[in-house]
Amino acid sequence: MIELKTPHEIELMRKAGHVVAGLLQHVIERVRPGVKTKALDEAAAAYIKAQGAQPAFLGYRGYPASICVSVNEEVVHGIPGERKIREGDVVSIDAGAIVSGFYGDAALTITVGAVPERAQQLVQTTQRALAAGIKQATVGHRLSDISHAVQQVVEQEGFGVVRDFVGHGIGRAMHEEPPIPNFGPPNMGPRLKAGMVLAIEPMVTMGRPDVEVLSDGWTAVTKDRSLAAHFEHTVAITDRGTEVLTT
Repeated sequence: MIELKTPHEIELMRKAGHVVAGLLQHVIERVRPGVKTKALDEAAAAYIKAQGAQPAFLGYRGYPASICVSVNEEVVHGIPGERKIREGDVVSIDAGAIVSGFYGDAALTITVGAVPERAQQLVQTTQRALAAGIKQATVGHRLSDISHAVQQVVEQEGFGVVRDFVGHGIGRAMHEEPPIPNFGPPNMGPRLKAGMVLAIEPMVTMGRPDVEVLSDGWTAVTKDRSLAAHFEHTVAITDRGTEVLTT
């Protein structure tokens, strides 16, 4: 069952989204060669606390950090640790926060220094795919219109769309109904209604879309070890249009 949020609940989610947006900016300003990924997590934890919010990820199903930092072939759920960022890395940051019991969730990918043109295209295409998906998140459309829009942008550029992980509804829990694949035909699934709040998140690979989870039980990497990128926004569907809450 897809829960519809009231205007008041969306206002609370807007506050959570603003914390997440600021958090992502706070973290990416600290991404540079030589920095350990655990230092980024420490900065994130301090920022969340200073905002009077709670980290959405820490302790979630046993996850041990406040953010995910996924580097190069790591698609999602990279655990911050001793790894140092290097020149030429592709770094994805996924972050979440809780305000007044409601969740915000967003992600972005950046490149560190000079990278090959194809790597830059991967990041740009993933960001465009997110924008295309958000454009379809309007009253009266169907859920798979989002999925199809994402897939079209990605595959037109010759990249792979990850199938094993999907977007999701969000609200009082980080993961609510419905799941939102990043692939599939249009005009399928439930009609989109005012009050739905969705976390739309394309995960895109340079090569094949297949992934595997490492022995830590969290870090998902491309099976062919090609580069990956990840963008995400939490969006609210309203009668006045679609609002991106994590800006």
